[in-house]
Amino acid sequence: MTNDLLPQCARCDHKSCRDGKDCFNLAENQKNLYRRSPLGKLHQAASAVEARYYGRETRLGEVILLAKELKCKKIGLAFCIGLSEEAKIIDRILSKHFEVVSVCCKACALKKDEFHLEKIEGDADEIMCNPAGQADLLHRAGAELNVLCGLCVGHDAVFTQASKAPVTTLIAKDRVLGHNPVAAVYCRYVRRKLE
Repeated sequence: MTNDLLPQCARCDHKSCRDGKDCFNLAENQKNLYRRSPLGKLHQAASAVEARYYGRETRLGEVILLAKELKCKKIGLAFCIGLSEEAKIIDRILSKHFEVVSVCCKACALKKDEFHLEKIEGDADEIMCNPAGQADLLHRAGAELNVLCGLCVGHDAVFTQASKAPVTTLIAKDRVLGHNPVAAVYCRYVRRKLE
């Protein structure tokens, strides 16, 4: 990327793109991203859900609607062991509409020591999170859409990069804010620590 093309949209007060302005002069180039079959199909389904249910469905409801729009039969649920109870409820709800395959972050019981990973408890024998393995197991099970339920920051990125199926996030983990990470933006007391 060249220095003359560094997007800073968060700092823009106008957002003229909403009115059709192409600030980057790349619209024609960007159109090709959506003309590719799998990505275009996924975007079309996402746009349909947005248009039909805007402001009327929960995120879980929208996940169900997206999967139906994509004509998915099998959904993958990748969850953190710390959200096992939530995963059980989500599995039960999704199972009313799809076959659900689920995999916990500690699947395959790989030890942190084998990969020289830092530990939470120092000298304790710790099992690592295995997001690439979760993606692999869900792929082997035939998941057509994967739903993330509270994977750690970074582990969610590994999962997303390793997943062969599209990935959507249902729960973003935030141990401090009860899995509501946007509270760090909305609550000035929390935000002050970060600024």
